[in-house]
Amino acid sequence: MMMDELELLKKDWQKKEGNLPKVSYADIYKMIWKKSSSVVKWIFYISILEFVFWTAINIVFTDGESWEMIKSWHIYEFTIFLMVMNYIVLLYFIYKFYVNYRKISFTDSSKDLMKAILTVKRTVTQYVWFNLIMFSISLISGIYGSLRYGPDSDKIINAASEAGNEIIFWTIIVGVCIFAVAILLGVIWLFYKVLYGLLLNRLRKNYNELKELEV
Repeated sequence: MMMDELELLKKDWQKKEGNLPKVSYADIYKMIWKKSSSVVKWIFYISILEFVFWTAINIVFTDGESWEMIKSWHIYEFTIFLMVMNYIVLLYFIYKFYVNYRKISFTDSSKDLMKAILTVKRTVTQYVWFNLIMFSISLISGIYGSLRYGPDSDKIINAASEAGNEIIFWTIIVGVCIFAVAILLGVIWLFYKVLYGLLLNRLRKNYNELKELEV
């Protein structure tokens, strides 16, 4: 509803004619500002919900047996390091989303609002890439630990020796692992594309509308 209203006001403001009441540049800017502030607020809220969700998943599904398995894979210290760094950086991004929201909420010019929108887009992009990279590192370390120190690692190594060509054998194993990781990353990327992509598209449209007003 607000989108249709804004389009009508923009056309009326540009043409300076028609049946609608005359509106000023400030009126249109205020509507774009409200929309942008609302989008950034939702990005902030979603990032908090996502943080709580993944934290709950880790608590529920990571028990003593899981930690013992991780220790047997010789990746316990590395896993702890990844988890600590992951939580620290995610909390930093949540803080950044909040700062972006506050910055947009107190923006009083179209140029500053345009800069703030670009900052939000850059922060969300960095956030998504960080999550994808952390997921990749965690998954690869888990695959390495299971292949190298898992209960079936001896069978895998023996199979590689019996294959006659260990290079080809391990190339196939690595290729299958890379393919599996790529598929999972694609699913996660699509999740973020849907989750944050729609909100960023709205911000991009607001940015373009501000550029039109500046002309």
